[in-house]
Amino acid sequence: MNKLAAMRTFVAIVDRGSLTAAAEELGRSQPAVVRTLAALESHLGTRLLQRTTRRMSLTPEGRNYLERCRHILADVAAAEGAVQQDGNEPSGELRITAPVQFGQLHIAPAIAGFLGTYTKVRVDLLLLDRNIDLVEEGIDLALRIGRLADSSMIATRVGEVRRVVCASPALLAQTGVPKDASSMSNLPCIRQQNISHGTAWQFRRGSRNTLIKIDGPFGCNQIGSAVAACAKGVGFGQFLSYQVQEHVRQGDLSIVLEDFEVEPLPVNLVHPSGRLVSVRLRALIDWLKSELQKEQPFG
Repeated sequence: MNKLAAMRTFVAIVDRGSLTAAAEELGRSQPAVVRTLAALESHLGTRLLQRTTRRMSLTPEGRNYLERCRHILADVAAAEGAVQQDGNEPSGELRITAPVQFGQLHIAPAIAGFLGTYTKVRVDLLLLDRNIDLVEEGIDLALRIGRLADSSMIATRVGEVRRVVCASPALLAQTGVPKDASSMSNLPCIRQQNISHGTAWQFRRGSRNTLIKIDGPFGCNQIGSAVAACAKGVGFGQFLSYQVQEHVRQGDLSIVLEDFEVEPLPVNLVHPSGRLVSVRLRALIDWLKSELQKEQPFG
């Protein structure tokens, strides 16, 4: 039994949701896929999938084995890509996505440099403040901020961002600089209507996170407008550090309550697992990782 081929088959079955769909993706017959899965389970001495006429589900052993398979296949793809890249110039098309403002500030400039070096590659950048299904949308690479919930993605850590509270110097002159997170419930704050906990902000107290309810005269579902209102003195704001970096550098906003900030959020480049990483995608990941790590911290 070819163990790598069997791992790829198992991952394809899980990702595609059926034996038939996996067979189509792999270019094999359905009976061949069934035999490969059976041989793999026999070799391991355990059942990986519970199968009925209507659905399939992972067993606990299958769930653990799936994660190990994803990492092994990703390592193999990376090794092959590194060897291929030595002899082949990257070429072809790539589609990537990133949050709007982060993409404008950091991803687009990095891609401009990448295209200046790899002239045979074309890149389409999709800037969205929401996560999309990479496989369904045909996306090769995404930049994601925050904890990764999708275990079917391969992640490359490129940095982290802080969640900061800030206010304009004029507002701080009126209210004074807050000394404790709990004081935010009595101060005017910008309500963000596009995120969960938009009227409650997270802070760190000792070893635990806590939510403090906030309120204020202005609410907005668009980050740029919320930051602009904060800089005008309408209220305190809680934002990701890169979202206010220019205002902080220019002195329009000051960061407060740094001792109460929650742990920074990870920034990752992610791409679907279970498929070979092309030379052009490996080149872009390596380029973005190098460029983004130079810019730490983001804000």
